Amino acid sequence: MVDSQIDIGRALRSIHVTCQDCSLARQCLPFNLDENELGRFDGIVKRARPLHKHEYLIRAGDPVQHVYALRSGALKSYLLSPDGIEQVTGFHFPGELIGLDALGGQRHPSYAVALETSMICAIPINKLEELAGQIPGLRKQLLRTLGREIHEEHEHHGRVRESAEQRLVAFLLNLSERYSRRGLSAATFALPMSRRDIASYLGLTTETVSRLFTRFRDLNLIAGNGHEVQLQDIRALRQQGKTEGVASL
Repeated sequence: MVDSQIDIGRALRSIHVTCQDCSLARQCLPFNLDENELGRFDGIVKRARPLHKHEYLIRAGDPVQHVYALRSGALKSYLLSPDGIEQVTGFHFPGELIGLDALGGQRHPSYAVALETSMICAIPINKLEELAGQIPGLRKQLLRTLGREIHEEHEHHGRVRESAEQRLVAFLLNLSERYSRRGLSAATFALPMSRRDIASYLGLTTETVSRLFTRFRDLNLIAGNGHEVQLQDIRALRQQGKTEGVASL
């Protein structure tokens, strides 16, 4: 009972963290806002209880009311085909926004589900639009975030003709960059998603992804098993992707 009360107390304190206190502010929308602007932005943010593993933040068809900033944990987004097959469209990490694909629409087109216990900040779209019209720095950061999302989506879709090895190399390097952006290790990081999720996202089979992880370990490009990976030599891994690309031409 005591341990349970401690856990609840920690969760409640975490929920009430403000934008001013948040270590992810430099990756999130409040970046570059002055103290007054940051206070106004913080005033529209809603902080909910923790989202547990396998719990949904968004379901396709939900009314569009918020975009979400991830404070901790990890989520995946996916679409469902008419015959019920899941197609993973993205993974989300702390400091990143979720639900941007619904901006301008009335209903969310995709699902977003927690891969592990996660803390979320909900930002009402109508209030965000109003505030962005009044605060140039917020508007600029919102446009920058949207631009980066579009760019990364185009890059991902552009890899459809690349080899399986190139796609997995690009995926690992992308995760490395995203962890580095948060001030974490670019070489050793968690993989909260399953091999099946990675395969769906990259347009490969689960068997191919597992085989490539084994191959990369045999080549001493990566180490680690399960949900953690160590990039032994990022430069060599990047070169492996280029070499494979030349070999497949």
